[in-house]
Amino acid sequence: MTADTAHFQHFDVTTQPSQGVANVAALRVEMRKMGLDGFIVPHEDEHQNEYLPDANERLAWVSGFTGSAGAAIIFMDRAILFADGRYTLQSREQTDPSVFSVEDFNASSLADTVAKAPRGSVIGYDAALISPFSLHALQAAADGAGVTLKSVSPNPLDLAWGSARPAQPMALIVPQPLEYAGVASADKRAHLAATLKANGIAAALITAPSSLAWLFNIRGGDVIRSPLPLGQAILKSDGSADLFIEPAKISDGLLEWLGNEVSVAGPQDVTKSLKAFAGQNVLIDANLSSAYWLEAIKTAGAAPLTADDPCLLPRACKNDVEIAGTTAAHIRDGALLTTFLYWVATEAQDTLPTEIEVAQKLEQIRKAGPKNEGTDIRDLSFDTISGFGPHGALPHYKVNVSSDLKTAKGNLLLVDSGAQFLDGTTDVTRTVAMGAPTAEHKRMFTLVLKGHIALATVKFPAGTTGTHLDALARQFLWAEGFDYDHGTGHGVGVYLGVHEGPQRIAKALNRYALQTGMIVSNEPGFYKAGEYGIRIENLQYVTEAEIPAGGERPMHRFENLTWAPIDRNLIDVSLLTPAERAYMDSYHARCVALLSPLVSDEVRGWLIEACKPL
Repeated sequence: MTADTAHFQHFDVTTQPSQGVANVAALRVEMRKMGLDGFIVPHEDEHQNEYLPDANERLAWVSGFTGSAGAAIIFMDRAILFADGRYTLQSREQTDPSVFSVEDFNASSLADTVAKAPRGSVIGYDAALISPFSLHALQAAADGAGVTLKSVSPNPLDLAWGSARPAQPMALIVPQPLEYAGVASADKRAHLAATLKANGIAAALITAPSSLAWLFNIRGGDVIRSPLPLGQAILKSDGSADLFIEPAKISDGLLEWLGNEVSVAGPQDVTKSLKAFAGQNVLIDANLSSAYWLEAIKTAGAAPLTADDPCLLPRACKNDVEIAGTTAAHIRDGALLTTFLYWVATEAQDTLPTEIEVAQKLEQIRKAGPKNEGTDIRDLSFDTISGFGPHGALPHYKVNVSSDLKTAKGNLLLVDSGAQFLDGTTDVTRTVAMGAPTAEHKRMFTLVLKGHIALATVKFPAGTTGTHLDALARQFLWAEGFDYDHGTGHGVGVYLGVHEGPQRIAKALNRYALQTGMIVSNEPGFYKAGEYGIRIENLQYVTEAEIPAGGERPMHRFENLTWAPIDRNLIDVSLLTPAERAYMDSYHARCVALLSPLVSDEVRGWLIEACKPL
């Protein structure tokens, strides 16, 4: 939970484009002292997090850009910010063009920029913030260009930030009860340790907060909107483990919960503990850990073996208890979201609230939800995206007091939101019409809906990846010459991060097959810059499908998790096939069946009307 118990989210303006002038200048002073011609500032922190504690918002501090992905490279005479297609507009609005040029991460890269630096340049980086995988690409570019990449410590940006930098979070770490986790930590460790031992690996160094939370059945609060603890762990091939966390984070009963096979020490003891594995193989994930830890393993005399974090796939493939829990959480949250949609369809159509008022109303409804043990909301799973009209065309728009728009008749309201419960993490987007939609609104919404249905209903053979399925959701937009600049689906945890790997549904190559128990989002969209945005998002999980008569291959399908009405006013029924209409009618009938018992009489009446057959 956040420190502000009155509200989970705030709408203050946290950065200004103008801050880049002074902060880049201060960074350059420190760079000059270190003999650097350039310095790389990734968005990620020491734990390769997407969502960061305030103390680790280095990219936001130096540039003003607050998106959840990006990077910058600061030279003495220029600075470049890289942001992907989700943040094209935001990155330009939040930075000072006299300081930063903004480039698309999809069309350019840090490696390209390093390769174009003057021969003999020295470009610094903080090894604690860059993964070995990313560093390898940067090093190859530097070697080919006669550029020196130099690991520097302390981080010159941290020196420039100085005493104004916020303190590191110290949230208490608490047990995640077995009734929600489903499998005891000792059993998880034994299973993973057996695999390590069979492959001649003495230990695995684990630094991803979600892996720590999952492996030890613990939860924390160091990362905004995610119940994650920051720390490290060494999992040994005998099933025992060392957990490295700040002593101030240890809650009453935590050590007893962890058990005798888990020793607890401070983060400063990791390097010392690695020395016990001198001459032995120690696994490290080259994507989820930092280059600092790879070097630490070498310095300890051990042999680093780069492979996937052993928790990665087991965490992604939810067990039966986790699936049952998140199913229940989604039904409860669906009832709360339906109450919100009722408010939008009735009161908000007359009062025409602002984007902030919309987000506040949804949070208020969620916080007023069931208070039975374990069923109340713990936090949002991310800051609500409440985008009206042109702001809906910004896929990751975050409203603040300066940008807040008042809704109006004749345009669309896009609300992407989610919640954290002890038994599940939700993420859902609904786009609704304020007043009467235009024919264009209905046409584009229906093209997006057709893609959403295609992905929701597909059967696919075992071994299929999200890359193979991505085009299903885009096909109807492609046929009309449209597309969207974000992935179609991401993994989601169970009372963990709302963005979770390794599975993903996107154009980019993903080598991980979709396996039973994996949760993914289904969220195609369409965005007309400066006018409106459309996105329809449900969560769904992979389950086994019946093999058709005469079929030969084991098959999978998706089971829906998210239940809330989809705005029928935006559907052009003439564009739907009979099968698509049948799907929508079935989905809405299921919404009525699951949600009616959980909402008030007035909301129930509206729900039945909103879910009438097409």
